[in-house]
Amino acid sequence: MEKNSESTRQLKVARELQRVIAEIIRSKGMAFFSGAMVSVSGVKISPDLSVAKVYVSIFPSDKSGTVMQILEENIKAVRGELGAKLAKQLRIIPAITFFIDDSLDYVEHIEELLKK
Repeated sequence: MEKNSESTRQLKVARELQRVIAEIIRSKGMAFFSGAMVSVSGVKISPDLSVAKVYVSIFPSDKSGTVMQILEENIKAVRGELGAKLAKQLRIIPAITFFIDDSLDYVEHIEELLKK
């Protein structure tokens, strides 16, 4: 196995975190995020399972700044809900950091370039 490849446990935990965080964000509703649609596109977790990088897609993308600010302000609440839902499965609830997944913007940009 390669050194940088994620372990099966990391991948399982990351998938479960993605599912639960998506559920938490969905439960807040679009109004909570100034009318933007927020989806969790991926989660990367450190080998010791203590830090999770959560990648979110935001539509429309011009609301990214506002949504990221709302997410940052609510990290403790999200982590608290995560703890409540995953306490039986995880010994340590990972610290969360949100990142914008701008791959959709990139695809859109490429499509615009191809149309010219």
